[in-house]
Order: sequence, then structure tokens, then C-alpha cells
Amino acid sequence: MLDASRRWRRDGKSIGLVPTMGALHEGHMSLVHKARKENDVVVVSVFVNPIQFGPNEDLDRYPRDWARDLKMLEGAQVDAVYRPAADEMYPPDASTRVHVGGVTDGLEGAARPRHFEGVATVVTKLLAAVDPDRAYFGQKDAQQVAVVKRLVRDLDVGVEVRVVPTVREADGLALSSRNVYLSPEERKAAAVISAALREAADIYASGERDPVRLRAHLAARLALEPLVQTEYAELVDAATFQKPGTLAVIAARVGKTRLIDNHDLEKPFPG
Repeated sequence: MLDASRRWRRDGKSIGLVPTMGALHEGHMSLVHKARKENDVVVVSVFVNPIQFGPNEDLDRYPRDWARDLKMLEGAQVDAVYRPAADEMYPPDASTRVHVGGVTDGLEGAARPRHFEGVATVVTKLLAAVDPDRAYFGQKDAQQVAVVKRLVRDLDVGVEVRVVPTVREADGLALSSRNVYLSPEERKAAAVISAALREAADIYASGERDPVRLRAHLAARLALEPLVQTEYAELVDAATFQKPGTLAVIAARVGKTRLIDNHDLEKPFPG
């Protein structure tokens, strides 16, 4: 991969990287399309990163469909797909991990210990292998975005982090590879997550600024759906993930499926 990247650079070409774990959907493809517009060469990595999954999480059953992924990427005229094996990324004696402090302390970091250490490590390795000018991430994973931005800043990595808006279904549900786990009844119930964010944005637009009241509305709206169990509903700063802020963030379980979403209340909710 790095040899190919060096050849492109010798030819004066700019490189965009879209890191994914496969099971591609239109959310991923929005990153690819953005990268296609802004770079001469587009590389998509497909790697289900084992070290960002906890012991009781869904690593073994995480959706995988390599043939479909490749067809989608070919259709989008991606220049290269980087698909390393797990033992290539992490040899048996590999002992180095990348830890980003502060921004990883709460919310997803607290709910999923060592998750962001796994994310930071794999992103560092992908950036080293591809050496892109720009790397593309989705706003849906807002805390991951904050972690990557801090990593790139603190380690002086010469890459621009580009953030692409969340792609949503018609009812507002954020696209996620894990949505395939939802039963029809759960899928319908899951729309309450985006509904809570939409209503909080409307309340904010009407003049409400008290983070306690805004958070209470998020929690109350989510509680109306019996199939949804809220893990957290908070307002944080988008860069530091410290409270308070205007980024409304939610994590909830719909049946056995864990979903996350977020929205900056200073902006109108899309749709």
C-alpha cells in the first residue's frame, strides 16, 4: 500500500483515505464521493479492527460482505482498496497501542473501555500505510472524530481530517452497519433517537439554552419508546467531549442492538 502511495506522490497526485470496517452503506459512500471530489486518488480501507471491540461485543457477528463492498467501491471508481489481514496489522508479539487522553474519558470511552485505544491505534497504522493528504470520517461517530482530530494534532500527522454529515433514512434514523440487526419492530422504535435530537434542536432554536432542560427533554423523549433503553443522552463540546456544550449525543440499545447518534443543536436538523 505504501509503495503505491509513494508512486502516486511521485506523480504529484493527492490522496484521500476513507477508513471503513466494511458492510458498506450510503453513509460510507458519501465519504467516498466527497473524497472523489477532493482528491486525485481515493483509497478505501476495509478492516474489521479486532482491538476496538470489547470482550462481550459483536466482533464475531459484525456484518461482513466483501463481494458487495467491492462492487460498490468499483462502481464509485475507487482507485485502491486496502484490505489487510488481522495478523498483518497485529503480529502475535505486537505490544504498541496509541492512547488519546481527555477526549476519550467519557460517554463511548466510559461505556466501551479501550475502544478508543483500538480506534487510535488502527487509524495511526492506516495513516502510516496510505500516507493520505486527507482522511474522511462520518459525523455519526462524533467522539471518534474528536479522537482522530486530537491524535492528528498531537502527533503532528500531516493529514487533513474531513468530516462528512450523517446520512439518514427517510424517518431520520442514522445509517449504520448495525441497523441490519434490528427486527422490523425494533427498526420502527429506533426512529425515536433521531426524533429526540430533532425536537431538542427545535427547542434550542426557540431560545432554550439551559443544558439541564435540554438533556431532560432528550431523556424524556427516548423514555417514551419501551423498546429503547438509553445508555446516555448528554450535551457536550464537540472538540473536547466535556460538558456542557451544544452537541447532543445519544447512545441507546434497541433490543440487543446498540446505536449512537448526535446533532449540533446550533444547526437545523436535516430533512
